[in-house]
This record gives sequence, structure tokens and C-alpha cells, in this order.
Amino acid sequence: MSGNSFGKIFKISTWGESHGAGLGVVVEGCPAGLPIKESEIQKELDRRRTGQSKVTTTRKEGDRIKILSGVFEGKTLGTPIALAVENEDADSSKYELIKDLYRPGHADYTYDMKFGFRDHRGGGRSSARETVGRVAAGAIAKKLLARKKVRITGYTRQIGPLVAQTFDFGEIEKNIIRCPDKKMAEKMIDHIMDARKKGDSVGGIVELVVEGVPAGWGEPVFDRLDADLAKAMMSLPAVKGVEFGAGFGAALMLGSECNDVFIKKGRKITTRTNNAGGVLGGISNGADIVLRLVVKPTSSINREQDTVTRKGKAAKIRVEGRHDPCICPRAVPIAEAMAALTLADHYLRQQVSRLDT
Repeated sequence: MSGNSFGKIFKISTWGESHGAGLGVVVEGCPAGLPIKESEIQKELDRRRTGQSKVTTTRKEGDRIKILSGVFEGKTLGTPIALAVENEDADSSKYELIKDLYRPGHADYTYDMKFGFRDHRGGGRSSARETVGRVAAGAIAKKLLARKKVRITGYTRQIGPLVAQTFDFGEIEKNIIRCPDKKMAEKMIDHIMDARKKGDSVGGIVELVVEGVPAGWGEPVFDRLDADLAKAMMSLPAVKGVEFGAGFGAALMLGSECNDVFIKKGRKITTRTNNAGGVLGGISNGADIVLRLVVKPTSSINREQDTVTRKGKAAKIRVEGRHDPCICPRAVPIAEAMAALTLADHYLRQQVSRLDT
């Protein structure tokens, strides 16, 4: 099956299903000599794992990473890196009751239309559990980018109608919603828990700020940096929209307001504003790359809904089991990982773009 690989030079291929034996990823194109430890990868996986708090699913998965190949004596070999985790707490019993029903908001129907056969246990390959491999690979990409002093910071900007008003990056990992606004975080948590008590779910917006990307990364015309980042984000389960800089707000601006005026700051050419979100013509301009992704409410809810069977007969469905009432908190490290994978690929691609680099 195609569609399981991402990247041109720094390339990943993920594998595994939600309720299978395990999941993982193969990373190709990582240069030899990059120091990497299982503990560094584990740190990122711990940020996305299940059962972290009351606003996440209660499924208990340790997601203990194993490096199977491509690393020797703590350094990458330049050969394919295989990473794997085992599924330890899969409970497929709830899905047996609804295996012939199409869950609203899920990929059950479309997978049936695509393949004529699907793994109904937890969504199989369409489950967000697949992102374990992405985050593991993303940890390696982050380590590579750190050599260029590139830093990626993600956080929950909005939950339902509640929007962060202050942005203290030091606060992000101190609350279970991963919001940079301490006071708003408390309101967001209450909003999520209220929906959960009603058997419902909520959506929100995750924002990423990437610092340190030099001007010049990105490939015209079809492999624009923002296009590849957008594809990376849109490949994530539940993401329904992506915007950069001023984003859709640019529709309300005049050209004189939207244009980022160039200025000289010290020895560096930069811009006075950042409505472009750090990318011009698909190529980084040296400013912070700022992007936001819209995350829809979790599709699996414990409220009765109308649906149909695989034969098209009208039916009722209530999705039981263990599910996040809001995806945003765990989407933060996943989105960071996809940004890291995209940027690592373009970093390596830039090395062959000109002779003086």
C-alpha cells in the first residue's frame, strides 16, 4: 500500500495498527555520526502517550521505544534506522459490537471503499496511534535540526471558543492542556471536562513557532516549504485546516498592511512584521515560521448517533471504549514531530542547492 512514507532525503515509513502487535517507523537518509539515545526518543514519546491526564484517553501504553537498527555505540550509522514499540493495552472487545457499523467522523466507510476490507479494531491503520512512529522519528529529526540551532515549540492556542491571551513558553509543559496561558488553561480544561461528562468532545487550534531556520530552505515550485509543512500537518488525523502567519486573516487586510517590509537589523536583513509566517515564495526568509492547525473534535463520542451498517441499513451507534475528549494536548508533540521531519528533509536538500554551503 502506498502513502505510508514521507520525505525525499530524510525519509520515514511508518507501520503498524492500533490494536496490532506493535507500531514503528523506518528512518532513511539520516547522516552518519548523529548522537542519539533511546532516552531522547522516549522523552518525545512520553509527551504523546496515552493516559497522561484526565483530558486524554485512559488507555495505558508505555510506548517503550526499541532501536532495532541503524545506531551503534550511540551514533547513527547512515543506514536505515528501525524503531519499534509494542502495544500493551489494546482492548478490542468494544469494537466487536460495532464492527459492521460506520462510525460518524471516522474513516471506516472510506477504508471499506478503498480496500474492500479493513481492521475494525480501534480504526486499525487510520487510528492516531499510528503517530507513534512519527514522533519517534521526529525526535531524531529534532536532534539533527539542533545542530543548526532550530527550535520547534508547539502549544494549544485555542479550545472551543477559548483562546490563549498570553504566551509564556515556560508554561506550556506545566499544564495538562499544553497552553502557554496559565489562566486560560484552567478554563480550557473545564470546557473539555464538561463536554466529556456529556459524552461529547471538543476541538481546537494548535500553533507551532519554529525559531532559527535560516533564509533559503524550501524548493520551488511544487516542494515549497510551506506546502510541505501543510501536507505534513494535513496528514495528521483530525486536522482539517492549516494557516501560516496572518493566515485567513490576510483576506481582511490591504496589501500595504499584509506586506512584510524588509529592514536591516545589525548584519541581518529581516522584516518588520511576520504576516507571511516566515516563508516567501515557498522559501524560508529567516523569520520565525508560524503556523496553526485546526483540530476537529474527537470523532469517537459516547453519545447515540445515527449511522448505517455496511449494507446501508439505518442504525444507531454509541462509541464506547477509551478516547480523548480533546485531541489538542497530544497533538502538540505530534505536530512538532511532523514539522521537524519536514524541516530536516529541507535542511539536507539545501546542502545540494549551491556550491558555497
